[in-house]
Amino acid sequence: MRDRSFETLEDAKAWLRRSSTDQERGDFVDPRDGSIFLEDYVQRFWFPDMTGSVKTRQNQSRKVLLHVLPYLGQVPLRDVSAARLRAYISDLEKTCSPQYARAILGALSNIFETAIDDKRLTRNPMRAKSVRWPKGDDVRHEAWPLVTARQMRDSINGRYRITVVLGVGCGLRQGEAFGLSPDDIDYEKGVLYVRRQVKSFCGRLYFTLPKGGKTRVADMPASVAHELRKHSEEYPAVEVELPWGEPGKPTTKVLLLLTTRFGNAVAVNTYNTYVWKPALARIGVIPPQPTGAKPWQWKAAHRDGFHVLRHTYASVVLEAGESVVTLARWLGHSSSVVTLRNYAHFMPEAGGRGRRAIDGLLADPANPVVED
Repeated sequence: MRDRSFETLEDAKAWLRRSSTDQERGDFVDPRDGSIFLEDYVQRFWFPDMTGSVKTRQNQSRKVLLHVLPYLGQVPLRDVSAARLRAYISDLEKTCSPQYARAILGALSNIFETAIDDKRLTRNPMRAKSVRWPKGDDVRHEAWPLVTARQMRDSINGRYRITVVLGVGCGLRQGEAFGLSPDDIDYEKGVLYVRRQVKSFCGRLYFTLPKGGKTRVADMPASVAHELRKHSEEYPAVEVELPWGEPGKPTTKVLLLLTTRFGNAVAVNTYNTYVWKPALARIGVIPPQPTGAKPWQWKAAHRDGFHVLRHTYASVVLEAGESVVTLARWLGHSSSVVTLRNYAHFMPEAGGRGRRAIDGLLADPANPVVED
């Protein structure tokens, strides 16, 4: 290679032998290809080739633009060393939660993996043993007391009461509740077919598959069926036409159970600001708006967003003794391991039944063990 220099002739010959072998195996990487700045590589190659939903691509791009490129963008790919990454992670931990920092580092690692596939790098520096990722938060999902769930159901705007019922009664996610059609309800079998969700990208609504790209069947208790019939009588379903998959794609028409008073699909941000949070304030979960506040100015409610209804549903079902496998199927989790990791603390008598079983096996009948 004309622009390479070596201290000795033997060094040059050794490099040539390795390069020839790598070329024969198809593993040769020209070091010059790794001289591109990380920012240039991301903008020219990584961003354009991103896959996944439009929302996923937006979130990944945001992490890289805000937290990676300002610090590592002007470093050549081949010069992003383990030492540089250790310093970067140390700074990242000062401004981001461990969970969010891990998400950022996941995106950065994917950039390096893509560069390896593009023959610009031979290894991923994020995989170096000395590069330690922040430990993920031990997030313990919290459920609402049942009285709070009932208060929310009864305090929210009547048109949207059914969203609380679907969240706490069937474990539906917010967008799934917005995307439910009367055609998805089987009153005879007592199930809901979760086939789509309504999502928003830059203020533009669209239909897409539920999370994970798969449909599911959710259990529908009789009390939920009663609420659905009542809602359908008071607020007739409306046919709504939206793009499928992402904004700009071909449209599809769906008869929606829930729409705004103007007959449009419900937007998540609008619902959260003008429906959900006012109801939270009415039942005392968050404080009311201060005098002079804009209609959209509310106290943050990270633990009391719509998803808390899903956690509450899981807690009620598990405390009633339903199996984790069944709950995982109803919630649409990829496996029961996910359900167990998220909701094991909701299971009744965690460890108690096991202890009693062992005591029954080993205890002396003449001298029974008395628990403290």
